[in-house]
Amino acid sequence: MTAHYATVPTPVGPFTTVVDADSAVLAAGWTADAEQLRALIHPDLRPADLTERAELGAVTRAVTDYHDGNLTAVDSVVVRQHSGEFLVHAWDVLRSVPAGDPITYTEFAARSGRPAAVRGAASACARNAAALFVPCHRVLRVGGDLGGFRWGLPTKRWLLDHEAVSR
Repeated sequence: MTAHYATVPTPVGPFTTVVDADSAVLAAGWTADAEQLRALIHPDLRPADLTERAELGAVTRAVTDYHDGNLTAVDSVVVRQHSGEFLVHAWDVLRSVPAGDPITYTEFAARSGRPAAVRGAASACARNAAALFVPCHRVLRVGGDLGGFRWGLPTKRWLLDHEAVSR
């Protein structure tokens, strides 16, 4: 399978999105390295080849619109990730966390149906390949500490501030 990718500039650096033939997002993040993203895609969905495009239509518009202040622009973009039942459900739950209203890992675990699985909730964030579209940046440690973020804590801080101001 071949997938397409496009990179656009954002206020926090280049943002690359990898999509399948149906334009579903397979991976995304603040990097210009599409191969880095390809490696994050579950082996069952991982494309053998990547082809660069100047843009990806509605997906690229959603990324640009989000960074310009339309915080719901990415909400309707289709995402395709594969894993076990808990992670897939947890990623769906993440998509329901509103911009500007972050939750803790403890709250995320509870919303995902496993209140005692705080580490599992953190793992769902860490294993999320579709950053921004599955907004793992909206999950914080108890007390408001940022916790981790694959794309760096300065990027996570920018996203949270952007969502707080643009809300």
